[in-house]
Amino acid sequence: MCLGIPGQIVAVADEDAMLCVVDVSGVRRSVDVVCVAEPGAPLSDLVGAWVLVHVGFAMSRIDEEEAAATLKVLTEIGEAAAEMEALTKGSVDLHPTTA
Repeated sequence: MCLGIPGQIVAVADEDAMLCVVDVSGVRRSVDVVCVAEPGAPLSDLVGAWVLVHVGFAMSRIDEEEAAATLKVLTEIGEAAAEMEALTKGSVDLHPTTA
């Protein structure tokens, strides 16, 4: 089952492509924020905002309380693990090591 999962926007990845980095329980991934961005406002205004993420898109803004409650319910019904695994497959390494 594909569900939206709450995450917090922690950085702007690419302003022109409308991508921000979202942290979902420690997993960071670039997501498209076109659905939640304010027209004409810089994406940096979104940093710190909580959003509901589904298949690589931030679909809507939510508050921190709603995010916590949703994560709790997803964990209780066993869906959080599947969603986290899907996010991990597309996670971004913001601090790659150099050889």
